[in-house]
Amino acid sequence: MAVASGSGLGRLEHSLKLTGLWDLFAPHIYSTEQVARGKPAPDIYLFAAGKLGVSPSRCLVIEDSQHGTHAGKAAGMTVYGFTGAGHCSPDLGVSLQEAGADAVFSDMPSLQAALGL
Repeated sequence: MAVASGSGLGRLEHSLKLTGLWDLFAPHIYSTEQVARGKPAPDIYLFAAGKLGVSPSRCLVIEDSQHGTHAGKAAGMTVYGFTGAGHCSPDLGVSLQEAGADAVFSDMPSLQAALGL
């Protein structure tokens, strides 16, 4: 597992430590600061897959933006759109599907069900 974000490394560290998720993902926390192009280019996702030693076709991206969805699909990855965050608009699910999301979910139990967990 990895975090591959458009946020800066400092912000990622702060946010992930604040939420208690840092140790779950470290050392695989990557920022577009580390690649040539940000989303919607696939660079950050391909970078993360390379660091993990995983083929892009075996990766699942969880995204809450159209740019990120485009980036994940351009990387050759499966993309699930997440619509349950406080900043998400009511029409985000449709926008993510139009951007190419393979599935859309609004809460973690729905994600678990979609993954058969």
